[in-house]
Amino acid sequence: MVLVQWISTTTSTIVFISVALLLVEAKQPPHIVFILADDFGWHDVGYHGSEIKTPNLDKLSAKGVRLENYYVQPICTPSRNQLMTGRYQIHTGMQHEIIWPCQPYCVPLAEKLLPQLMREAGYATHMVGKWHLGMYKKDCLPTRRGFDSYFGYLTGSEDYFSHQRCSPVPPHNETRCALDLRDGEEVATGYTGTYSTQLFTDRVTSIIAKQDPNKPLFLYVALQAVHAPLQVPERYIAPYSFIKDHHRRVYAGMVSAMDEAVGNISLALQERGLWSNTVLIFSTDNGGQTLTGGSNWPLRGRKCTLWEGGVRGVGFVTSPLLKKPGTVSRELVHISDWLPTLVSLAGGTTNGTKPLDGFDVWNTVSKGFASPRVELLHNIDPLYVDMAPCPGVASRLTLAQGSGSEPWSNSGFNVSVHAAIRYMKWKLLTGYPGCDVWFPRPGQEGSERSGLKDAPLKPVMLFNLEDDPEERLDVSDQYPDVVDQLLRRLRHYQSTAKPIIYPDDDPRCDPGTGAWGPWA
Repeated sequence: MVLVQWISTTTSTIVFISVALLLVEAKQPPHIVFILADDFGWHDVGYHGSEIKTPNLDKLSAKGVRLENYYVQPICTPSRNQLMTGRYQIHTGMQHEIIWPCQPYCVPLAEKLLPQLMREAGYATHMVGKWHLGMYKKDCLPTRRGFDSYFGYLTGSEDYFSHQRCSPVPPHNETRCALDLRDGEEVATGYTGTYSTQLFTDRVTSIIAKQDPNKPLFLYVALQAVHAPLQVPERYIAPYSFIKDHHRRVYAGMVSAMDEAVGNISLALQERGLWSNTVLIFSTDNGGQTLTGGSNWPLRGRKCTLWEGGVRGVGFVTSPLLKKPGTVSRELVHISDWLPTLVSLAGGTTNGTKPLDGFDVWNTVSKGFASPRVELLHNIDPLYVDMAPCPGVASRLTLAQGSGSEPWSNSGFNVSVHAAIRYMKWKLLTGYPGCDVWFPRPGQEGSERSGLKDAPLKPVMLFNLEDDPEERLDVSDQYPDVVDQLLRRLRHYQSTAKPIIYPDDDPRCDPGTGAWGPWA
């Protein structure tokens, strides 16, 4: 009798364990929301000591994991390209500048993008905001590249209220201003006068409100904020009357509007009952643009440069699913890492992609493990011209190109080429990295504006970022072996690079009095 009872109890236990395992296996993959800000500087978030108030970003990041050794690209198209492909821009032929409105190309159609992989994993996929990955033909549009729905603009910048983009059109380069707003693949009219940050937030919260809780959601929110032009409703500027610089004051208002939007998106997820199974990632696309109010203090440089001010990004992950919330990670993470990380979280597969340069960093973010990434190629661009030059650029560019008799001239890598690579604590730059100024902390203009006199540029420069995150002390002469090693790595990467895709403008792009969109 006792034996029978034991067998019965054991059988019940086995059944219970089996059911529990099935429930674990059946657990729905997490909802994933990726919010990408535009031109948001290192010093423009509250938790980095900014005078700009960002209570929602501060609160969400404090409950999550702040990524303090996180890297993006110095301008927008390359960052978005690497986010969507998980591949360095040299491997997609997009290592030079951005896609301009009349250029007939897009992220190569042979590339399998993140939303396609998420859709294959069973996700509903939606995008709101800035595309800027090419639109010259319909096959390049977001709805043809994995998104179930799209609402936003296709080019790089526009008016926040009229949603018009002005750009020169060949053959005479006459400036043409036309609407750039799409709902799906159709031109979206009737939104003139609505501030884009509010417009996009309303669409995002509408998508969340309609989301089936039983179907996993991938939502990509690419905000226009805080890219130029400097525009925001007056109510957001009013709290910043103490900021004397006009650009900085308006910019601060734009940041506040964006912070409010992020708070509203997180609230909508909570109200819909999705938050407990959501992973929310916040990232900038590049460093702040100091010409339009942004600040990367105390980092060197700005948007469009390979200095830390151009490539070290504000980023964090927040979620109830994190194993170690409320922490700061100083592990190396790059924007190309999100594709393999998110696809893995989704229970999907990266089969069908071209070889990835990104790593799955979920254990790094969630559990505090060491990052699988120890090396990072920032870029190699033989055609580089600084899109936002600073005073004295011509003389410094000549200096950076060198005379041809420097110690590294025979390295096998052309050290006059604009390039940068990171390996563990080391960062190597070659050629002209872009505007090399240490812009002062906002409100302290006139103090230590430039380091040109005490830190002249050289064709090859090496920095120890653990000891010198501001890139003030070039140590290339002290560590020639490290320089040799990193130049060899640059030579290797250059050997794998695709030819640069950067076609001339196509006159057929002219939108006339209509709207920007596919023409080929």
